[in-house]
Amino acid sequence: MTATVDAPGTTYVSVRGVRIRVRETGDPAGPPVLLLHGIGRSLEDWAPQHDRFDAEFRVLSVDLPGYGLSQRMPETTTLATLADGVAATLDSVGERRPVHLMGNSLGGAVALQMLARDPSRVQTLALVNSAGFGRGVTSMLRVLAVPGLGRMLLSRTDPRTARHVERQQFHDRAYATEARIAHALRVAAQPDRVPVFLETARALGTFRGVRPAWRSTLLREVAAHPRPTLIVWGDRDLILPATQLAAARTALPHARSHMFADTGHMPQIERADDFAALVRRFLAEAQTEAPA
Repeated sequence: MTATVDAPGTTYVSVRGVRIRVRETGDPAGPPVLLLHGIGRSLEDWAPQHDRFDAEFRVLSVDLPGYGLSQRMPETTTLATLADGVAATLDSVGERRPVHLMGNSLGGAVALQMLARDPSRVQTLALVNSAGFGRGVTSMLRVLAVPGLGRMLLSRTDPRTARHVERQQFHDRAYATEARIAHALRVAAQPDRVPVFLETARALGTFRGVRPAWRSTLLREVAAHPRPTLIVWGDRDLILPATQLAAARTALPHARSHMFADTGHMPQIERADDFAALVRRFLAEAQTEAPA
């Protein structure tokens, strides 16, 4: 497969001595939007949304510490260390204003953790097929919690495996392009990938599914700091069941919600235009409703 090329605006910043990969587009003076990807993924999962927001916003997407092409933090990877790493990345790029925070899958849980830990940094939340609302999760992730088996599986990523994983992200498998598969193999070759993936999977789940304890604690902490929130899901999600949208509505009753039809785990890619229009309306209404 051909080598992948970083999109314009992609660079590396030093965060507490660790090299973190960031993409920035748009107006540096515009309201900040921060985009967070899921487990085992990278900032490329948000690429279509940069063009759709950067006329009015400062748009930042980040490879979470230890994921994508970012180096890991020295601590064991947990939801808290990921959230702290993202906050420190914002500091490193000079962004200290409250952000419009959007997270997909694990990135949604990191976004919730950021709100719980430092509410002053979050202006709005958009949670996209987000972790944190149910036990159910694909068996591909549950088996990683099995000692020995997870490491063996992650160490054997080849083009066939990468293609299968990419196809699982989308209802329309045409989105699992050769470019996405090539990038997945580039990410799989990074030295931090396997330990960070395993640490995250074991911190958040077991073979039986996502642990309930951290979910209930986090949602209780988030409820103490409500922010304008939009929750969206794809009805054909094979990673986190779409039935979890109902649980999300119960946990965050103030949130608006939307289900995308015939859509998988990444509406921001598979329904890029509709997703951007939905989020734009949400942000505009949140601004109108904000207290003077």
